[in-house]
This record gives sequence, structure tokens and C-alpha cells, in this order.
Amino acid sequence: MLALKKIKVLIADDHSVVRQGIALLLKEIIKEPIIYHAASYRETLERISTLEKIDFLFLDINFPDGNSTKIVHEIREIMPDIRILIFSALEEEIYALRYLNSGANGFLSKLANDEELRFAVNYFLANGKYISPTIKEKIIENYMHKIPINPLDQLSDRELEIARLLIKGYGNLEISILKDLQKTTVSTYKKRIFEKLNIDNLPALIELFNSYDTEND
Repeated sequence: MLALKKIKVLIADDHSVVRQGIALLLKEIIKEPIIYHAASYRETLERISTLEKIDFLFLDINFPDGNSTKIVHEIREIMPDIRILIFSALEEEIYALRYLNSGANGFLSKLANDEELRFAVNYFLANGKYISPTIKEKIIENYMHKIPINPLDQLSDRELEIARLLIKGYGNLEISILKDLQKTTVSTYKKRIFEKLNIDNLPALIELFNSYDTEND
């Protein structure tokens, strides 16, 4: 059992059985933990805002009332030093890097077996971080091939500016007038943005910006 005393933990998940399961595991690892629960996006932020200090947060990212990397930024603005472990059933290879890039300290799949789950929770409590071997390998691969963890880093300042207008609903003509550009120039920027991000439609662009853009968080 780890030599930790009066550690404060918030478990944020909309399923009671998941919260209870994590709580039981924590009580096996930590001596007399203080455990709080939150069942929604809103309740999570309320807990963070009203509690004096929380050491560790086990955070689901698929609440009925919210599902975005923005919650990590919102939590950090209120409680900068909290250690955040994303605990999600969403596909690890797709979502882990998004949330690590947004400021989370780790990502653990709900599909992990019992052995990995216990190891991950122990490691997170002892070190304040955790990523699986699969994600470590992906980070190394991205580094070796110079692939940015945040795909929006591939865009120039002007491309980011145009992309943000596109996701706000502005058409090519409106953007050309607003930015004093030729309509064909805006079309070229749009094509270049889609090519760099490896997407072919506006909904995909919106999803990427919801996951990675932090300018307006």
C-alpha cells in the first residue's frame, strides 16, 4: 500500500458502477483517501470550483452534457496543479494524444485488463502521470517522423485564421470580403487546410478544432 495520507481524489464519471469500482481500488492502494464523486461535466467543474484542493482526478470524457478537451483547460484554470488521468472507453490510439496534448497527465482505457488497470492506477498515484506502452510507442513514432501531436500545428497563422472562420460558418465569399482577399485565394487556403489535416469536409474540420484548438478555451 502506498504511503500516502489524506490524498484527495475526484472521480468524474456518469456511471455510478465505474465510480464505485475506482473508489474501491483506490482504498486498496491509498491509506484513508478522501474521495469525491461527480456524475456530469457540470458537476465536475462545480466540484473543482468549490473544493479547496484535489490531488488526483479520474476523468471520463464522454458525459451526456459535454465531451471536449476544453474541460481539461477549464479544470486547469481553476486548479492548475491537479493531476488528471483520463479514464475513457473511447479509442485510445485516437483520443489519448488529443487529451495529453490538451494538458492531461495520462490516459487509461476502460478496456484495460485488471492487471494493467491496477498497475496504471498505482503508477499514476505514485508519479502523477501514466501512458500505456501503446501510446508511448505512438509518441516516439510521431517524433521520429516529425508528425506533430497537435495536427493544427501544421497550419500557418493565416491558415488557422481562415480555418477558424470556416468553422464559425463563414463562406468563402464572406471570408474574402472580411479579410480583403480574392475568393480564389480563400478557396486555395481552404484546399491547403484540408490537405494538411488529411480531411475532406467541414464537419471533420470542426471536430479537429473542438479537439485541439485552445485559443478560445
